[in-house]
Amino acid sequence: MAATAAGAALSPSTQCAPCCHHSSSSPSPSTPGHHRLVNVSTISKRPCPKILASQTPPTLTPTTPNSLAVRMRDGSVATKVDRVEKEPPTEKLKDGLTSAETIDDGLCFDSGTDEATVSIIVVGASGDLAKKKIFPALFALYYEDCLPKHFTIYGYARSKMNDAELRKTISDTLTCRIDKSENCCEKMEQFLDRCFYHSGKYVSEENFKDLDKKLRGHEAGRVANRLFYLSIPPNIFIDAVKCASLSASSTNGWTRVIVEKPFGRDSDSSACLTKGLKQYLKEDQIFRIDHYLGKELVENLSVLRFSNLVFEPLWSRQYIRNVQLIFSEDFGTEGRGGYFDHYGIIRDIMQNHLLQILALFAMETPVSCDAEDIRNEKVKVLRSMRPLQLENVVIGQYNSHCKGGVTYPGYTDDKTVPHDSLTPTFAAAALFIDNTRWDGVPFLMKAGKALHTRRAEIRVQFRHVPGNLYNKKFGTDLDQATNELVIKIQPDEAVYLKINNKVPGLGMRLDRSTLNLHYAARYSKEIPDAYERLLLDAIEGERRLFIRSDELDAAWTIFTPLLKELEEKRIIPEYYPYGSRGPVGAHYLAARYNVKWGDLGSE
Repeated sequence: MAATAAGAALSPSTQCAPCCHHSSSSPSPSTPGHHRLVNVSTISKRPCPKILASQTPPTLTPTTPNSLAVRMRDGSVATKVDRVEKEPPTEKLKDGLTSAETIDDGLCFDSGTDEATVSIIVVGASGDLAKKKIFPALFALYYEDCLPKHFTIYGYARSKMNDAELRKTISDTLTCRIDKSENCCEKMEQFLDRCFYHSGKYVSEENFKDLDKKLRGHEAGRVANRLFYLSIPPNIFIDAVKCASLSASSTNGWTRVIVEKPFGRDSDSSACLTKGLKQYLKEDQIFRIDHYLGKELVENLSVLRFSNLVFEPLWSRQYIRNVQLIFSEDFGTEGRGGYFDHYGIIRDIMQNHLLQILALFAMETPVSCDAEDIRNEKVKVLRSMRPLQLENVVIGQYNSHCKGGVTYPGYTDDKTVPHDSLTPTFAAAALFIDNTRWDGVPFLMKAGKALHTRRAEIRVQFRHVPGNLYNKKFGTDLDQATNELVIKIQPDEAVYLKINNKVPGLGMRLDRSTLNLHYAARYSKEIPDAYERLLLDAIEGERRLFIRSDELDAAWTIFTPLLKELEEKRIIPEYYPYGSRGPVGAHYLAARYNVKWGDLGSE
């Protein structure tokens, strides 16, 4: 789901130098032509590694008769690129869309950053997501010099608007970092000068041809790379992609398309959408965005697990009793009732955000940090999961509630929602992974609107200590002695571990203490917005945090049988008051697996 207004610009230390990006020296065998992605480096200004302006540009140096090496500005050979014999210089997709990954090397890797440009087209530029998230994220990247030297941003929508009106609209949402505020106004003006607007229909090839003419004028004969961001309703994704591919795709650089969720409503509609997109795009041109994958603490999951010896041996059924993935909002649909009623909380949150986090949490160690290696492991986890059964799910819907003299409306009080709607605004589920590492461990998901607090977190509850010497000190409730690792994704990002500790003094009294890594206290830099990271990755061709089509298929396989049963049987949700902790049934579901929800305690 789209988040609310974007924050400030990203930190160079956290955004411009991520922990790992796949190297062009390790192309995915499943993606033909990946050896030609070296053109990405010609447009990126991300300082990894830092290159001084005084150094000479990179060159292509032959090393063997069948290979090329990219010689960096410091004289070192950075990577080896295998040459494919007898490959045609350019491959055309259906109806004329050019795949950048198959363009001739001479076009893809030209003489440095001055010869390439990136055009970013925000399709649906007049919508809330574009104004609150996409444009602020692009400005944040520009503010930190993470965009290429030559770039142009075009807003495209049906609304009648000119360049000045677009700039005025988005300028109200742009913010700068406090520690660099001295050049804030100057940076804003420079960024807005790069923003333009073209009015047109999403299903009109002629309108996209007019856009193409304007883009060519800005590209000025350079190698032209184009990124389309589809911030539009899913029912017009395919039409917009068709028009963009036939009339506005790049002819001498790459063309990529970012697609916002929802990716269908079930397995069939998702497969239909994927098939429609692939009529005009290759899989490696489609960037399915789930903004939760761009959140700092989600990206830190693999670092926390795979680079800390203290955690990796414990990451299995032998030591972990249960895992909880919790998402809650303290507000209702608030004007989005019409959209939300068509999807519900399970499709809106659980099938994508929480399931993607689960896959990252539970996956085996990937071969490398390469995007395909990581996504391969995620797919294995999803394919090992049992389809959800109705008996392992509780659904709810919030109703009106009076608190402190204020009356909060119920879900069906929203004028855009049918008065007899059974769409769940809350769901709790128990999922299981049938593999060697996680056999028998319940993964409990909980997501809801109009609850008592706003939070997104992962809770890992470990098993009790066998033969614990100090059991008597905790009484009959052994859960009080359970170690718990908590990863707070939002708000107030933190990672903390609950341990048992002796209270200082002459007696032997134990309490539960917390080892806390609080990001705001530990790091002075602001955490970048998820859209900043994902947009930068899309520009650079990094697919690690985007969803592959087989991932999507596996995810829908888990949830589709449940969703169909809920709708066919018209299961009535359990009602809960606005601002409460949710339906009582969620507690019974957890108790069935001897689990207590970790977010209900006093912390």
